[in-house]
Amino acid sequence: MMRCLNWFIVIFVLAVLANDLRGVNKPFKNRQHPDAIPNSHQPGEVDIAANLKYCVRQPTRLPGIVLDETDATLVGAWQYSTHTPPYVGYGYLHDQKSGKGEKKVIYRFKVNRSGEYEIRMSHCYNIRRSTNTLVSIEGPEVKRELRINQQTTPEINKLWRSLGNYTLNTKESYCITISNEGTEGKYVIADAFHILPVKVK
Repeated sequence: MMRCLNWFIVIFVLAVLANDLRGVNKPFKNRQHPDAIPNSHQPGEVDIAANLKYCVRQPTRLPGIVLDETDATLVGAWQYSTHTPPYVGYGYLHDQKSGKGEKKVIYRFKVNRSGEYEIRMSHCYNIRRSTNTLVSIEGPEVKRELRINQQTTPEINKLWRSLGNYTLNTKESYCITISNEGTEGKYVIADAFHILPVKVK
């Protein structure tokens, strides 16, 4: 009787673990934020097909830390889209050009080693995008606000825009926030951030 009970416990634990890992093992390119409004575009429906080659489908293969929108906390209604490549992972979020000043996407992270890091932001670009998207980077001894023109092409592989270098500490928690405050009439895009250690020359 005890042996049967032990086997039952083992099988139950394995089943729970398998269920938990199913989401982790799901291909990154198909992962989506559960709180976001689904994409309204059909697969292959894109405005500039040539930019698909700049998409990063498996961001976990990049060095450093990649924070995709799947890792973020959403405040307000954000919708998925894949219409305007390039982007990271499955696609990107937009604020539906509504609820201005009420919507945020909040990314939280820690680093494994203290030192200097470059923070990069990914976003697709066209004339319908915000020219002054508010991005704030906050943590102990770190506080900076930037206004990003998401109509212009990011300088790194047409996908990543450098937000500068920052000294980060392993003991601390950091937060990057995208807000749609002050962006009336245009779409705010939220995709990914890349935190890269700066090599000492």
